[in-house]
Amino acid sequence: MSLRLNQLVLIALSLVMFIMSPMVLAHGMSEAEKQAIIEGGNLSYLWLGATHMLSGYDHLAFVFGIVFLLRSFTDIAKYITAFTVGHSVTLIFATYQAIQINYYLIDAIIALSVCYIAFANLDGFQRLLGVHAPNMLLMVTVLGLIHGFGLSSRLQELPLQADSLLLNIVTFNLGIELGQLIALGVMLILLNLVRHRAPFQAFAKLTNAGLVIFGGLLCLMQLHSYSHAEENKQGVAVTEISAVVSQADNKWQDSLVITIPAQGYKEYKLLQGKDKPLEYEWVSDGPLYFDFHGEPAGDTTGFFQSYEIGTDNKASGAVRTPFAGTHGWYWKNTGENPVTITLNFRGEYLLMQ
Repeated sequence: MSLRLNQLVLIALSLVMFIMSPMVLAHGMSEAEKQAIIEGGNLSYLWLGATHMLSGYDHLAFVFGIVFLLRSFTDIAKYITAFTVGHSVTLIFATYQAIQINYYLIDAIIALSVCYIAFANLDGFQRLLGVHAPNMLLMVTVLGLIHGFGLSSRLQELPLQADSLLLNIVTFNLGIELGQLIALGVMLILLNLVRHRAPFQAFAKLTNAGLVIFGGLLCLMQLHSYSHAEENKQGVAVTEISAVVSQADNKWQDSLVITIPAQGYKEYKLLQGKDKPLEYEWVSDGPLYFDFHGEPAGDTTGFFQSYEIGTDNKASGAVRTPFAGTHGWYWKNTGENPVTITLNFRGEYLLMQ
């Protein structure tokens, strides 16, 4: 019976890892999340923080490893507080100071932190390396600092506004802690159900061994995604915004007028193949934050490449697309009045909207 239970546990863990792996690679925020944050107030930052933690499988796996062998409320509170302080410090500081670290690399390190905590739970330092494990409370705090950089990288995907920056960061962080408390409660209930059963020691070994494997595979996947993103960036590196090259007839292939409401945003994208020309100009009756960027077709990592970012009421130029995919503009209106854009462009593309 014990052997059969262990086999079922191993199968269940394998299924969970299989289901989780594609979700873990879904970097970046969805358009729905971006719109909710941009149009909403601080409560939307709270909601985003909570849902991000509840869907952050690497963070949750680390928390699960922390509490797996802890029995007393005091120990659980002490270690979770250390992790919370660690990730809160770097989340707030890195976002406020606009410190950005490649999120594939930071997530690869976070994946290794899952391996670390599970390896420590297996007493791997003493049994396999013949050394005493580093102070666990200190390591949880240090690893928490690294997790904070990962959380910050997600928050910085939004065009945060300077006048409410600190309040938005703190609110997002409170949402992170709320999501962590919800997940922690579920973990402790489940652990309490199995802790006093006879095969718990075997279950503990299998589960932590599974966490080591999961963390290692996740690290490799993140490094692969980083390599893929770098290959795309190499193709984009030679793509520069140049002056419009054929203005002689001053005829544009397509023109449209876009109105962006106060405190709102809009995107406009074109579908283009690799190495296709695009000339453009746009002018607005008020200043806008803008990001002219491209997203490779078929990419599932969340990669995008910005060609030009700024705050202005006009822009123009010409590019030759470095990859097949969507290419276009994101505009954000931070003012109190609607802004109208006149966009002109020509080249080789398909209209998407």
